Amino acid sequence: MRLPWVAALVSLVVLTAACRGVLKKEYEYEEELYLDLDGSASVYVNASVPALVALRGADLDVNPKARLDRERVRALFRGPGVDVRSVSASRRDGRRFVHVRVEVERVDDLRHAAPFAWSQYHLARRDDVLEFRQVVGDPAGKRVGDVGWSGGELIAFRMHLPSKIPFHNSKDTVQRGNILAWEQPLADRLRGAPLDIQVHMETASILYRTLLLFGATILAAAAAFALVVWWIARKGRESALAESRP
Repeated sequence: MRLPWVAALVSLVVLTAACRGVLKKEYEYEEELYLDLDGSASVYVNASVPALVALRGADLDVNPKARLDRERVRALFRGPGVDVRSVSASRRDGRRFVHVRVEVERVDDLRHAAPFAWSQYHLARRDDVLEFRQVVGDPAGKRVGDVGWSGGELIAFRMHLPSKIPFHNSKDTVQRGNILAWEQPLADRLRGAPLDIQVHMETASILYRTLLLFGATILAAAAAFALVVWWIARKGRESALAESRP
């Protein structure tokens, strides 16, 4: 009679583990940086309106029933060298969230847009390594009142990198796809707790190495095939000569 209960327990454990691998952790404020080796970058900001107001001083209505002025959000993220590609919105936990995508030719140009101005960016090459550093400064500290925060909310700065990572100072390990994350409780970020992001990456991209390896494999296979064809043709000629002799 215990077997059904055991099977159900095992199924629950497996399902929970699977969900952990599939479901993405939810953040109250998230900057997701896709950095290229040439210094250009795409950044996705996913944040609740109250978090944008409290952390970055945005002039937005925190009332979840209020109409979101997307043009105001777009203007907030504009700056010299900062191209705002998209602005969208959603709701979660009784709060409105905004999702913004921007692109820059140089990652340092992000500081020209108000939401990113709290960070200092540094990208430099040393030997065969690119060293990236982002020091996040104090928040705006704008009061938002009771917006439903429970105290357990998290913020995150996530990086997607194109090459091998010989060094980083994240508390987490490198995730599949060369993803790193630096997390903080929202309460700590509101207090201006230090956040110093450091990562080194090799100057040759993983994609380049993969294509090079793939190309070398194709060439090796083609050379082996040509050698086999040559060997068969040679044996055929030798057999023909042998048969033609008296």
